[in-house]
Amino acid sequence: MTIWYERAGEGEPVVLLPSSAADAGMWDGQWDALAARFQVIRVDYRGFGHTPYQADRPYSDAGDVAEVLAELGVERAALVASSYGCRVALQLAGLATRLVLMNPGSGLPETEDVVAFGEEEDRLLEAGDVEGAAELNARTWLGPEADEATRRRVVEMQRHAFAGQLAADPEPSQFSPEYDLDAITVPALIVTGPYDLPYFRAGARHLAGRLADAELVELEWAGHLPALERPEEVTRLLLDYL
Repeated sequence: MTIWYERAGEGEPVVLLPSSAADAGMWDGQWDALAARFQVIRVDYRGFGHTPYQADRPYSDAGDVAEVLAELGVERAALVASSYGCRVALQLAGLATRLVLMNPGSGLPETEDVVAFGEEEDRLLEAGDVEGAAELNARTWLGPEADEATRRRVVEMQRHAFAGQLAADPEPSQFSPEYDLDAITVPALIVTGPYDLPYFRAGARHLAGRLADAELVELEWAGHLPALERPEEVTRLLLDYL
């Protein structure tokens, strides 16, 4: 099984981990600027973007990313993650020089807002309405700063992911490695915004309070995917922090 990745630039390694509401293309707005300063790497998880939804044994996305980094000879890297990618980053924290966690989940019990989203997504997919499920994701995860082209791009990324995942036969077996927040001591920048679901806003505050060296930044304009909503502003934030 080959995990798709892209690498550009030279210098300190920076790994971009996408949300499960998108794929590695969500970092297009940051790619060139980061590659001018760093060795930047991005991946597509299985079932997203360019990576097929296949596995001949149980797998984890964190394990896949670790294998890509080992193949590239990267022992330590800054990990920049969005949403679900934050869980992957926390699982890989032993490889991290620093973390940027944008709208992370946190392991807190699910709240009504995120449960309602999951139930509606499941209902649409069970009814065969892949387009409706993709549209639901764009409405839910993009804040008011996202333009129509960005909304259509998220719909396209989600539609593509759903199509590949629903067609998989057999469906791959995936597991999620445990991680210990108390063992993570590298610097972490945690980003949240007022237009995200309350579950993720609470998760950002929780992680900021638990991690040993964390800074919490609230972007007053942001929804769940700020890298897509205001790409230039997020690029400046990342360059300043990294």
